[in-house]
Amino acid sequence: MATERSGIFVALGANLPSVEHGAPRATLEAALQFLTREGVRILKRSSWWQAAAQPVSDQPDFINGVVELDTALGADQLLALLHRIEASVGRVRQARWEARVLDLDLIDYRGLELRGEGGGPILPHPRMQERLFVLLPLQEIAPDWRHPVSGAGIEALIAQANHMKINRL
Repeated sequence: MATERSGIFVALGANLPSVEHGAPRATLEAALQFLTREGVRILKRSSWWQAAAQPVSDQPDFINGVVELDTALGADQLLALLHRIEASVGRVRQARWEARVLDLDLIDYRGLELRGEGGGPILPHPRMQERLFVLLPLQEIAPDWRHPVSGAGIEALIAQANHMKINRL
């Protein structure tokens, strides 16, 4: 059942263990607990998916998933919270496409279109439509979801996304 605050989707991923939580999957579960402690309600969550690093490299496989959230936080406040959670488990942003202990991406915030002015979020996420590790978990929890800008349905986006090795766990 949709609420006025549903339609907020966050993608989660990790491929390195964290000091405090251990294996990537445990770190992802801890990130979800952190969200709930901050008053964010998880409406739906996908299965965990194992995917090769993109672009292809010798990094360990990622564990990925998507959640739908309910929150009174605005998009910029939610993004700031996601960055605080990443930092709390030891994420340090150094290079694009690097291995990481935690990656939390704001994918869609109620269909809002934002261009990232002033360091705020870019919405919808500018590369989500290329990423099966986002689209397949998103399809699992929101099969009728449509891209806010293009209007393309999730199945069409999946058909056009970059091919990669990915498995539901």
